[in-house]
Amino acid sequence: MKLASLKQGRDGVLVVVSRDLSRALKVPTIAATLQAALDDWDTIRPQLEARYQRLNDGLEAEAFAFEQSACHSPLPRAFHWADGSAYVNHVELVRKARGAEMPESFWHEPLMYQGGSDAFIAPHSPIPMADEAWGIDLEAELAVITDDVPMGVSAAEAAGHVQLLMLVNDVSLRNLIPGELAKGFGFYQSKPSSSFSPVAVTPDELGESWKDGKVHRPLVSHINGQLFGEPDAGTDMTFNFPTLVAHAAKSRPLGSGTIIGSGTVSNYDRSSGSSCLAEKRMLEVIEQGEAKTPFLKFGDRVRIEMFDAAGQSIFGAIDQVVERYDG
Repeated sequence: MKLASLKQGRDGVLVVVSRDLSRALKVPTIAATLQAALDDWDTIRPQLEARYQRLNDGLEAEAFAFEQSACHSPLPRAFHWADGSAYVNHVELVRKARGAEMPESFWHEPLMYQGGSDAFIAPHSPIPMADEAWGIDLEAELAVITDDVPMGVSAAEAAGHVQLLMLVNDVSLRNLIPGELAKGFGFYQSKPSSSFSPVAVTPDELGESWKDGKVHRPLVSHINGQLFGEPDAGTDMTFNFPTLVAHAAKSRPLGSGTIIGSGTVSNYDRSSGSSCLAEKRMLEVIEQGEAKTPFLKFGDRVRIEMFDAAGQSIFGAIDQVVERYDG
């Protein structure tokens, strides 16, 4: 099943989207918003799936053409958004570039931070930034949305709480990060609003590509129309999504609609490129002694998308231009 939220009000209007992303259907008698659906997921999901099947069969007379640009993020705001760092080779590379050893514990316990979730950026809306000097970077990732998760669940139990998946652009301000981390209290100003793909999908939509709690498909990023990277999201993912969910729920329950991100998708085999500019710059430091690739500038366009084996877009695209924010 594929779901989206049209731009309307703070929390959008829930629509069911056809598998090929061509048609959509409002379902006000079932649930007004995605959050409302998730709050009663066991009851609502079968009703949505029935309408999804009818939509794909061409039986919904009230269906209309689906426009990705009309969408907000599937959850325009969320009660909880936490981002992990599941690709430990990426973390290892970051530390290597500055000559630091990586603690052994990083291979056994995920890194995670809790981000701002009250104002996500729509997937086709501009990324507003006040200063290019902040070091504006994309981070192409995947994320899951959960139902209610009890505190202390195991990873095996957490797998049953993964209800939807989507893509992420976890915008990062690289030149603000060192100063914040040096204070010993984590990210805040260096992690502005994130964006998510127009469409969220249930794991079964991925078929054989959803295996072992991972999505085994390339995540494709373009900058200004040029291919930047297409690393495989399943390869080299040290911590799968159930492990990340269980980590987040170790000492607290997670409410329905919690979003857990994977962190920047990264492969040891660098031939498929990167999912963030920081990684490319780190490789340049290691190989050439200095970083040469600039961070994003005003006017730069970022596109993040994932395709199935037949070349069909799965989640729709995050397609955004960095714009100057004048206040």
